[in-house]
Formats: sequence, C-alpha cells, structure tokens
Amino acid sequence: MRVLEVGVSRPVTVAITASKNALKVVPSRPLSKRSTEKVAHAVRHMFRIDENLARFYDAVSIEPEFEWIRHEGAGRLLRSPTMFEDLVKMICTTNCSWAATEKMTNALVRELGRDSDDGRKSFPSAPAMAERPVGFFRDKVRAGYRSPYLKELAQRITEGELDVESWLHSELPQKEFMKELKSVKGVGNYAAENLLKLIGRYDGLALDSWTRAQFAKTRNNGRAASNKKIARFYARFEPWRGLALWCDMTRHWLDPETLGQW
Repeated sequence: MRVLEVGVSRPVTVAITASKNALKVVPSRPLSKRSTEKVAHAVRHMFRIDENLARFYDAVSIEPEFEWIRHEGAGRLLRSPTMFEDLVKMICTTNCSWAATEKMTNALVRELGRDSDDGRKSFPSAPAMAERPVGFFRDKVRAGYRSPYLKELAQRITEGELDVESWLHSELPQKEFMKELKSVKGVGNYAAENLLKLIGRYDGLALDSWTRAQFAKTRNNGRAASNKKIARFYARFEPWRGLALWCDMTRHWLDPETLGQW
C-alpha cells in the first residue's frame, strides 16, 4: 500500500501487487484520466520499470557467483515517488538505527501528511515542512541534530533555491554531482552515494556499519575489512560496483527456494 499525491485533490492510496511480469495497481477510489496518469508515472518511477539494466547484467554475469543477479532480475532499487522524499528519508538514516529512522519518517507523515480517502496519509511536501519551526522537528519528529537540516532543506526547496527533482536528469560529472548533493546539510558521502544509486549512478559503494559487517560475514571469514579492501573486491564491476555490492550483501533476503531454481 502506498499513498500518492495526484495534484490539488486528495491523495489516493494504491495497492500494488505483482502479477506475472507486470504490476497491478488498484486505487482506493475512481480516478480521473490525469490522476491515473500521475499514479502510473509514480509507480513506474518507484519500481524503476523504465531503467535498462542490461549492461549491469552483462557485467555481473562474467562472474559465475554473481550470475544469479541476472536470473533473478535483481538490482531495481525501490525508491520514493519524489527525490525530495528520498532525500529526507536518507538524512533520517544517518547515524542511527533503522527503528529510529522509521520513527522519524512516521512522525513526519503523521504530523504533516495529507489525508487520503481511506484515512492513510501522504508523505509531507516541502512547503508543509518549511512552515514548521526547528523545534517541531526536534520535539515532534525527534530528529535530533537533523532538525535544523530538515527545516533548511524544506525552506530552500520551497523558496526555489534548490531543485532536487532536477537531480534525476542531471548530467553533472560524478565529482561535481557529489559536491552538489553534499551541499545539503546532513548529506555526507554515505548519504550522497546512496542518493546517486536512487538516481541511477552506481559507482559509489555507500558503505555503512551494516554493509561492512555483512561483507565481513559473507566475504571475509567474519573478519572486519577496510573500506579499501571492500572497494577492491567490487572494482571489477565498475561503474556498477555499488549495485553489485548491494545485490551481493542482500542476496540472503531472497527466497532460497527461488534462488535454487535457476
């Protein structure tokens, strides 16, 4: 289930399920043609339906132990309907547990989201967040040191100083793009490299404590590995090394019976 904005009218909740080689999307109410098109666009964006991963599959298939990625059709990283939502959520993942991230994002939705017709709420807009003082993010969202960052981000977008949706189509070289992403307070190397993955650039590894621990467990006999060692291991997959790492580290999330079929 996902609540989507469809313009000035009330947000709509959609149920999304897999049906053979397609996605079935059922809205919580009848929609106009224009709203239907907006929902279809959002779902295609979220599930990366139009992203061509053929070159990625060619790159990983050279290595037998990574060939499962092509067979499973893995690599389409789920993202939010907007770059703004992904950016806010990414800031909320830094230096904290996943449970804390969930609490922060749930609070933002609960306090500032717009109601869908079934009682669920949408992710808040930048203007809705910009209207609130820093104290709101500290006391209601429990965002801690991120509080002024979230306020400033929302203000910059609302005032037209920052257009994060344009990042999806940016042709900036990687180094310059990283610099632009990190101009947003609260975004460091980890957050920026993860955001680039959501945009469709996969060179960055976006290493954090979880991926380092998982690499040690699955690839280094339980011993901690340096960032350089991890980078060397996936260097053969450039410019897809970040996506190869993510697939490798999350392979155990897939159904083992399905994996065994190919």
